[in-house]
Amino acid sequence: MKIIKNGILNENPVFVLLLGLCSTLAITTKFENAYLMGICVTLVLIVSNFVVSIIRKWIPSSVKTPVYILIIATLVTIMELLLQYYARDVYDIFGIYLPLIVVNCIILGRALAVASKKTVGKSVLDGIGIGFGYTIALMVIACIREVLGNNTITFMDSISSITGYRAIYRVFPENELIPMSFLISPAGAFLTLGILMAIFNAIHKGGKHESN
Repeated sequence: MKIIKNGILNENPVFVLLLGLCSTLAITTKFENAYLMGICVTLVLIVSNFVVSIIRKWIPSSVKTPVYILIIATLVTIMELLLQYYARDVYDIFGIYLPLIVVNCIILGRALAVASKKTVGKSVLDGIGIGFGYTIALMVIACIREVLGNNTITFMDSISSITGYRAIYRVFPENELIPMSFLISPAGAFLTLGILMAIFNAIHKGGKHESN
């Protein structure tokens, strides 16, 4: 549990390590987009950490990076093909950001920093923790951007063709909230991320001081 907690708090990839920000800023216009991207990245993280940890002793240090990128690219390609076949709407939403998971600094970074040095068990737990941390960060950012920017919260829309359910809710009555539509724009993404980073780190550092 300590390893998982570390990935969510101490080494949160978005709020602390500042990794994977391109996809974070791009796809957090809807809550649904956020948790779907988080699931995809988490799955790739777990499996890539697992594979890298198993083969780490047989990979020469001189070719570590290209081998790990090849592993990650293979996993992302498999996921891309599965989504394209079974969930075309989700595949279309992610667009270029799905194949870009291959060069996501979070995944390669954990492969090099953790999976290539630690046991399979610890590597898998690290993948779970970092994946959860990334997913939670995306969902928080998307929730704020969508609710305040569009006065809606989208739980299921693109995946309604798979689940058979569509869940998009208006959060506030129209006369009680004027949507701040700029939050859906790229500028709004940077503003939301900056404010949340400041709040997260202030709370996290405050907690550390109290524990000491």
